[in-house]
Amino acid sequence: MELAVLSDIHGNYEALERCLGYAMDRNIKEFVFLGDYVGELPYPQKTMQMLFSLKESYPCYFIRGNKEDYWLNYKRNGETGWKETDSTTGSLFYAYHHLTARDMAFFEQLEHKAELKFDGFPTLTICHGSPNRTNEKLLPDSQNTFSIMTSEKNDYILCGHTHVQGVIEYNGKKVLNAGAVGTPLHSNGKTQFMILSGAEEAWNHEFISLEYDVEKMISELHRSGLSERAPYWCRVTEHMLRTGEISHGAVLARAMALCSEGEGSCTWPDIPERYWQSAVQEMIGEENADGSE
Repeated sequence: MELAVLSDIHGNYEALERCLGYAMDRNIKEFVFLGDYVGELPYPQKTMQMLFSLKESYPCYFIRGNKEDYWLNYKRNGETGWKETDSTTGSLFYAYHHLTARDMAFFEQLEHKAELKFDGFPTLTICHGSPNRTNEKLLPDSQNTFSIMTSEKNDYILCGHTHVQGVIEYNGKKVLNAGAVGTPLHSNGKTQFMILSGAEEAWNHEFISLEYDVEKMISELHRSGLSERAPYWCRVTEHMLRTGEISHGAVLARAMALCSEGEGSCTWPDIPERYWQSAVQEMIGEENADGSE
């Protein structure tokens, strides 16, 4: 049997369509989704409709990511703290206000981890960040990762969150990171996911990288108005889509460091735009919206 394992779509419906099409061409009929369904890219309703339609036709397994925690916690906390036009939270605000009641109800019922059992094959633990928390990273050569793997009863852990495909092996167990469909790192601008094949009471993995219409997705980023609501955040998104390099988290950290230097302290999400501008110029450069220098 074969499973398509997809994580961190972040609203990139063009990339999602490419990955699903490839999987179906391989006659794969079961799909595992590891969270972070929408977030950085426009028209989140398109991504959600694709997922709901797929779920109606194929066996699909879903768990919750840290982005789903953001939407749910924002709702529970009275929808305060995010700004409609702001590089720190504008993208969050936009995505949240395009989610439907159906979407939120779907997120509400998701667990942060689950077990998948298939006759004749080892049980899979699926999670977004780690089996403990949606926002915890399973990193190579990390003692924390090894401790988590030791405490986990199953030999295979499927995860995402880092946006980097990879394998971690420790004491006979494996962490398999599917990478990211929507904004993968170190991908040369390709979309990525993973295929698992069951054979001889074990699982074999295959990392998939595919070209898709990146420029169409970037055009939609501007056409939707999202790039005006979160200008510097979207500059980072564009750069990631084209190159697969420099994460939002890295630029955010630099913006906060510059803010602390300039203001004496900095608390998320209160980061003035001038520090975002400086961080983007320093880390990405003066790249124009159309990609020219």
